[in-house]
Amino acid sequence: MTAIVGADPGVVGPYLATVLGDEKWQQVDVDLIAAGMSNLTYTVTPAGGGPDDAVILRRPPTGAVLATAHDMVREHKVITGLAGTPVPVPRTLHLCTDPEVLGAPFYVMERVEGVHVVDALPAGYADTAPERRALGDGLVDVLADLHSVDPAAVRLADFGRPEGFTARQVRRWTTQWEATRDTDRPGLDALAARLAATVPATQRSGIVHGDYRMDNCLLDPQVPGRVRAVLDWEMSTLGDPLTDLGMLFVYWPQAGEDRGVALSAVTTLPGFPTRAEVAERYAARTGTDLAQLHWYVGFAYFKFAAIIAGIVARSAAGAMAGKDASGYADKIDPCVELGRAALEDGAV
Repeated sequence: MTAIVGADPGVVGPYLATVLGDEKWQQVDVDLIAAGMSNLTYTVTPAGGGPDDAVILRRPPTGAVLATAHDMVREHKVITGLAGTPVPVPRTLHLCTDPEVLGAPFYVMERVEGVHVVDALPAGYADTAPERRALGDGLVDVLADLHSVDPAAVRLADFGRPEGFTARQVRRWTTQWEATRDTDRPGLDALAARLAATVPATQRSGIVHGDYRMDNCLLDPQVPGRVRAVLDWEMSTLGDPLTDLGMLFVYWPQAGEDRGVALSAVTTLPGFPTRAEVAERYAARTGTDLAQLHWYVGFAYFKFAAIIAGIVARSAAGAMAGKDASGYADKIDPCVELGRAALEDGAV
C-alpha cells in the first residue's frame, strides 16, 4: 500500500470503515486528483471497487496556511446547507475535525460523475455553437440561483458577516498579498489602495462562492448547459454576490483577446456568450443593478493576483503536492493592468 501525501490509505481506510459503518473501506486506494491549486482533493476507492464505489476526500494543503484559509468545516457546512436547493452540490458523508487523523480537518462527500473542463472541451462535447451558448448560459443561471438562496432557509444565516463585506475583502486580500509577497510590485499596492478608497455600497447580500468558474463545476455529460455539481467552496461566505460575477469575468476571455491572465481559453470558442451577455443574463435573472460592476471586476483581478501570489509562495515552499505552478508569477502584472483598466476606464 503506497503512502499518499496528506491522505495515507493505511489511515483513511480504517477510519472510513469506522465512521461510515462499512468494512469495505478497510483497504482503499487513494489518488490525488490533478486539479486545483489550493485544497487537496482525493478519490478514495475501496480495494477491488470501481469508480461507482468511490468517494471524494477534501483537506487543506500539507504546508502552512493562513489562519482563515482552507476551512474544511465551513466548506462542509455550505455544501450540506445547499443540498436540496436549485444549486447542484455533492452529498456530504462525513466531517472530521480531529487533526490527529490526517494532520488537518477534512471531509468526505459523494463522487459526482461529470465533465470537468479545464483548458479545453473534450472531443465531441458541446461542439456546436448552440450547445456552447447553453453551457455558458447554464453556468450563469446556477450562479444566479446561488445568489437567490435565502441563507436563513438553509441554516446558513450565521455563515458570514455581510455588513462591510466588500471592504473587509479588500483588506483580507491585501493582507494575503503582503503575507506572500514575492517581490516589490508597486502597481499591485496602488490597486489595493484604490479599491479600498472606492468601495461601492452593497445592493443586497447572499451566499457567495468566492471562486465561481467553469472548472469549479462538473458538467452533465449528455446535456451541455446542465451543471451536475459546483465544487471548491473553500472561500464561500455571506456577502456581496457581485464579487462572484466580477471573478467570473476574470475567467471569461472573449474571442480576439489575449489578456495574459486566463488559465483557459474555452469561452473564446464560437457560441459562448460575451461578458456583456453574461452580465445581461445575470441582471435579468436576479434584478441586480450592474452600474458598479467595473469595481467588482477590478477587485476580482486584484484578488486573483493575490491568489496567484499565494500559489507561487506555496510552490516555492514545496507545499503544492507536486502540482506545477511554473509561469504563474508572470500572470500577476497583467492582473494589475486589467484591474486598473476596470477601475479607471470601466473596462470589463
